[in-house]
Amino acid sequence: MTNSSITIAPLSKADYERWLDLWQHYLTFYDVVLPLSTTENTWRNLLEKDLAIYGFGAWKNNILIGISHVVLHPNTWNTTECCYLEDLYVSESVRGQGVGRALIEYVYDFANQKNCNRVYWHTQESNTSARTLYDKLADLTDTVQYSTKL
Repeated sequence: MTNSSITIAPLSKADYERWLDLWQHYLTFYDVVLPLSTTENTWRNLLEKDLAIYGFGAWKNNILIGISHVVLHPNTWNTTECCYLEDLYVSESVRGQGVGRALIEYVYDFANQKNCNRVYWHTQESNTSARTLYDKLADLTDTVQYSTKL
């Protein structure tokens, strides 16, 4: 997919170094530190053809400037899979230029091709700049998330 000067496509092995840089910035944004083994496992999973985990990149002038990761999974409320947009990050230097929108719209197209019944994601309530975009592209639900680390 090409959106003006932004190209969206699946990630490949050649993208590792730049992906890693964006991934680390994303984790820093959420104040998360992961072991290198987890990051390496995530990268392997994104490239593994037998897993329902996919990674996409946004390029401008042949430079990777944004990433998104999705997980397809079955659910109990439909006969087709859901698409969970687990991670989305755009380099600070290009925010507000349509990169996030292009990545989300690519995910929508991908999920449609995979016959998914919906795309959903979470973000922090305080992530107001991203939420301004999300409010234009999806419906805000009243769902409250609970989580326990195991």
